[in-house]
Parts: sequence; structure tokens; C-alpha cells
Amino acid sequence: MLTTQRIGAAPRGGIFIAVLFAVVFAVAPRGHGADWPQWRGPEENGITTERLPDAPNFENVVWRKKVGTGFSSVAVADGRVFTMGHRGPKSGGEETVWCFNAESGAEIWAQSYPAPLIDRFYEGGPGATPTVRNGRVFTYSKHGRLHCYQADTGKLVWQRDMLAEAGLSDPPEWGFACSPYFLDDQTLVIEAGATFALDAATGKVRWKGESFTPAYGTPKAFTADGRKLLAVMKTEGLAVIDAGGGKTVATVDWKTSFDTTATTPIVQGNRIFISTGYDRGCALFELAGERLRKIYENKTMCNHMNNSVLVDGHLYGFDGTAHRGRPTEFVCLELATGKQKWRVPPGEALGCGSVLGVAGGGGLLILSERGELVAAPATPTGFKATARASVLGGRCWMVPVLAGGRIYCRNSRGDLVCVSPTGR
Repeated sequence: MLTTQRIGAAPRGGIFIAVLFAVVFAVAPRGHGADWPQWRGPEENGITTERLPDAPNFENVVWRKKVGTGFSSVAVADGRVFTMGHRGPKSGGEETVWCFNAESGAEIWAQSYPAPLIDRFYEGGPGATPTVRNGRVFTYSKHGRLHCYQADTGKLVWQRDMLAEAGLSDPPEWGFACSPYFLDDQTLVIEAGATFALDAATGKVRWKGESFTPAYGTPKAFTADGRKLLAVMKTEGLAVIDAGGGKTVATVDWKTSFDTTATTPIVQGNRIFISTGYDRGCALFELAGERLRKIYENKTMCNHMNNSVLVDGHLYGFDGTAHRGRPTEFVCLELATGKQKWRVPPGEALGCGSVLGVAGGGGLLILSERGELVAAPATPTGFKATARASVLGGRCWMVPVLAGGRIYCRNSRGDLVCVSPTGR
């Protein structure tokens, strides 16, 4: 059933009231391939389990949609595509959560609610990616509203005002941007200065961690010495948090210009790789008990807002925000040593783009800042594009997603495209 609903803003701590109309035609998703249900994908590593064809056709755009201003990537699950965008004036506009048929692009449902644009130094709009789990979709608004919807109908199940839960009077400078994250099927984690664990069925807060200055990244769960932990970038630095109750286990200072961190830590065993922009660089830490020991630190990789991907012991990502007079460049870094293996020159014109890993030796899928899809091998011996085509204009900072044999890309002004790399 195609439905469109608007949710009115209630006073803080109140309930959103669903209004308006539903109709038209049934849009039943057909068979689908591997899902991409959340930020960083099903394995939480930015690598798809699907393969690109040997000679991908990036020029075959199957469908296009307008979804509103924003930097939300897409989630793909059960034959449906979910994303978010902002429409209307920046002070009195609204955010919309969209659900489309993955194959045809037909709108299945949309939910809208009042929300500010928060466009400080950039276009603004929602920055969190929807998360789909157990037949529900979870979204996080720019001003801290956490929503849970039925994934098939868009019916609102519950909502939580995380701004109020955190005891904050205003959103952070660039709004909230953490993607909803699951510890397990019953426990949802969200960042709002403090790290919060909530009951996924009801939205009830289970525990609240130590309060920090709000940052913009998504946590990563891991296990070390038999303990379930969370690694998360706070404005003050890297924090390791006990996933059972929210206690801070270890921290290390990592401050940036503009007090901004927006990436997800990459964890391998008890080692944690972090990278941030504004000429801060990257570092590898080892968790030993309740202490983070630094293995190395350098400025070879400054991930501004999009993560690198780790393939066969090497990191591939964008070294951004022009340090030492260089523009943003695509770089390969050896994880164990921090040694640079190669750097793509500015002539490739990738800009401040994003990268997806393709499993099984399938290489890398890159979306350049100006909307060009690029395929390349993931090898520390050098960079060589094997296919490329422009699919979007405008500013493209969002990670492309390969799921169900289709590639989904969007730009900041709200153009969402679906590409079939097989040409069918």
C-alpha cells in the first residue's frame, strides 16, 4: 500500500500525531539480492558481499527520484530503499523519510515531520542513514528525533526526543548525524553527546553513558578480552565504552579544528583505527585492559566525513581538507604500519568522494564528489580505474550502495539515482 503521512511536532517529550492520507496502488517488491540494511552495511565494514560485473555499465540509470536536501545515504532491505531529505525553508521546513521499491523506484511510503535544515557552511539536511531491522526502520533527525517505523507501511511505532534525553537545549553545530546502530536484535545505540542504549521495541532508555561534547559519527561494537565494547569518536577523542552498561572503559585525546569528528572507528581484533579531517590525520591504537596504547599517528589519511574501507590489510580512503597545500586525494595506507602505498594525483578529479569495498576481490566502487562512479581494483600496487561514468551532478559526499544488483547514489540537493551495472 502506498502511503504518505505527515507527523506533527509535539512539545518536547510528547508524541508525534500521525495525520493525512493513504491510497492508491500496491507496490509489492519482487525478489531481491543481498541487503544493505544500515550504515557501513550488513558486516559493518563498508564492504558489499555482491560483485560488480567485469565490465560494469554505469551509464544505465534505471530510475531517479527527488528526496530533498541532505547527506543521508541509503539502506536497502527486503526489496525496498530507504533514505531521508529536507524540504522547504531552513527554519520552518520538514524532513521526510522515504521508502521506494528498489526495482521500479515507485514510492511505497513517506513520513514527514517539522525539522530545521541546519546548514552551517554546507547545504544541511539529515546526515544519518536509516537502519532496517526485524521489519522496522529506525531514523535519526537533524534535531535529535529518533523514530521507529514499520518498514512495510511507514506506520510510526515510537519516537524519542534524544535532545531532551541528553539534557541539551540545542542540537550541536551541524545537527545530529549518528546512524541508528544495533548492539543486538533488542538493543539500539544512538549518540547524543552521551551514548544511549535503548530498547528497540519500545524506545525506552536502558542505559546512558558518560556525557561528552556531541560529535557526528556512528559507534562500532567489538569484543576484546571477553568483553562486548563500543568504540566511538567523541569531540574530545576516542572512547571505548562497556556495551553492557555504558561505563567508559578507556579514552584518548583526539581534538580537531572546529571540534568535529564524523567517522566510525575501524576495529580489527583489539586494535582501533581512527581518522578525522581538518589536518588531524589518523592513528592506530591497541586496547590493553583499560588503556589505549598508540601504535602510530600520522597525517597521511584525513577522513573528513566518509570512512576508509579495509581490504586485505590495506585502507583505501579520501585524505581530505587539503593539508600541506594539497587538495583532497584518494590514498592507500597499510593498516599495520601507517605507511602510504600510493596516492592518486588531483588530476583524477575524485574530490572529497566516498568509497565502497566490493567483496571477493571485486575491488572498489567510488563515487566522486561531482557524481562520477568509478570502479578500480583494491591493490596496494597502484590505482587504475577500470570503469567510470557520471551519474549525478552537484555535491556527492554520500557512499554509493551496491545491493540486489543495483547501485544507489545521491547528492546533497536530493537527487537519488538507481544504476544497473549489468545494463538490464
